Amino acid sequence: MVSSLSVAVAYSALKDAAGVAGNIFAFGLFVSPIPTFRRIIRNGSTEEFSGLPYIYTLLNCMICAWYGSPFVSVDNILITTVNSTGAIFQIVYISLFIAYAERVRKMKMLGFLSAVVVSFAILVTLSLRVFDFNSRQIFVGFLSCASLISMFASPLFIIRLVIRTKSVEYMPFYLSLSSFLMSMSFFTYGMLNWDAFIYVPNGIGALLAIIQLGLYGYYSNKANEEHEPLIVSYS
Repeated sequence: MVSSLSVAVAYSALKDAAGVAGNIFAFGLFVSPIPTFRRIIRNGSTEEFSGLPYIYTLLNCMICAWYGSPFVSVDNILITTVNSTGAIFQIVYISLFIAYAERVRKMKMLGFLSAVVVSFAILVTLSLRVFDFNSRQIFVGFLSCASLISMFASPLFIIRLVIRTKSVEYMPFYLSLSSFLMSMSFFTYGMLNWDAFIYVPNGIGALLAIIQLGLYGYYSNKANEEHEPLIVSYS
């Protein structure tokens, strides 16, 4: 009896540790746009930057935060904490973007932001009033899973760019590393919680991050080799 209880406690502690680690590693992703917004603030203009990635990330964070809440799933509060933090960061970025954008882009961003808020309100209302608890978890779980997979798939463009240009200039190492560590943490968390809606998309995210890190290592070494001197002096 004591042995079984100890195993259960250790199992729960390991799961929580993975979730906390995921929250910490996610912070690296959340702060990654800061250099972009420093430039926007310094120049007083959004220039050619797009605000859509922040709109999409906000929607993704809100859906995943809702999935992790006790109203939808069991013992997934660490999913809610990380995505709530992410949503706060995105709201700050979107607010700054709107503040420095020209009038036409400002109105478009406000329209997109309104659409996200209304869509999320509809999702919450629909999931609470139409579905029972089990059906609600499946419904919101599929939405969060699809949203996460599409978000993790976005680096495919960068991967193609790296292969085409044979340069890692547009693929920051620490961003790829943070993505890998966060995805692996939540993959472990999802496996320990027997939740496919968490471990499947994060497993895909971890795999894509491994590909990015592999490409970074390959093309970084290749660039160093190309810059070695043709004649080496041994004197």
